[in-house]
Amino acid sequence: MEIKILGTGCPSCKALEEAARRAVMEMNLDAQIIKVEDMAEILNYGIMTTPALVVDGKIVLKG
Repeated sequence: MEIKILGTGCPSCKALEEAARRAVMEMNLDAQIIKVEDMAEILNYGIMTTPALVVDGKIVLKG
């Protein structure tokens, strides 16, 4: 499983990353968490408001 946290480092982005890491650990998931801060890559997902959560290429949470 690939989990991407899209965000520029705002407090909400950091909180989402922390929550995702905690969930992966608590559920003992085999997942790779990738932090994406590059605005061009974030915009490629059509995200205008961060943070956003992408799981296996699918946007599951935004704004």
